[in-house]
Amino acid sequence: EVQLVESGGGLVQAGGSLRLSCVVSGFRFAQGAIGWFRQAPGKEREGVSCISNSDGSTWYTDSVKGRFTISSDKSKNTVYLQMNSLKPEDTAVYHCGIPTWFMVTGPSREYDSWGQGVQVTVSS
Repeated sequence: EVQLVESGGGLVQAGGSLRLSCVVSGFRFAQGAIGWFRQAPGKEREGVSCISNSDGSTWYTDSVKGRFTISSDKSKNTVYLQMNSLKPEDTAVYHCGIPTWFMVTGPSREYDSWGQGVQVTVSS
């Protein structure tokens, strides 16, 4: 059974930083891709970032480029999302998940599995 467990969310002031972690089990971690997506109240789900553990390629949505960094530790089956220079519009529930597919242009909108998510709140 595939499981993804996120941690690291919280409340931070604008300009601050948070690091999210996603521990994955029951999945061929070294061969697959893991992505982060977020959902804010009243808004559509939005892909944030994705990393391929097989070749290290990464993708970011435009609004987080230069501020967020995704990384992976294969020895821990863990993917991280370092979020710097946070803005109030980054406020959302952040989920990690296994996209149906991942290309250099970005991950699929569909995810085969995902975690329960963590709340990130950025105050102005």
